[in-house]
Amino acid sequence: MRRNELSEFEMETEGFRIKLKKGGDPVVTHAPAYYPPQPAPAGPPPSASAGAAEAKPPAREITSPMVGTFYTSASPETSAFVEAGTEVTEDSVVCIIEAMKVMNEIKAETRGVIAEILVENGKPVQFGQALFRLK
Repeated sequence: MRRNELSEFEMETEGFRIKLKKGGDPVVTHAPAYYPPQPAPAGPPPSASAGAAEAKPPAREITSPMVGTFYTSASPETSAFVEAGTEVTEDSVVCIIEAMKVMNEIKAETRGVIAEILVENGKPVQFGQALFRLK
């Protein structure tokens, strides 16, 4: 500020604002973050009578509780724990996830019928990733 003979300097960029005054205490403030407006949903809203007639319960999913490698069976020689159409309970083992050389049995933790297996055997999975869809 001395070199450019400034007594006051103010700058604002992408949600950050700084104001400096020569001879006073510097004041740093944050401008409110900018959130672009969200587009409105296209099409007319569904009517209550049409929605009630065609309403399906939301699809339930079994998700991965950890990062690792997904396996459908305990070993390549054994059959898969579950297949599409298999009925499961809370205690049913549905797959194994290998994490750090440890084989972790994953239980369904809900009742239902396996509608779809969403991950290919031997593929990596992420925490929270859907593994199975139930009906």
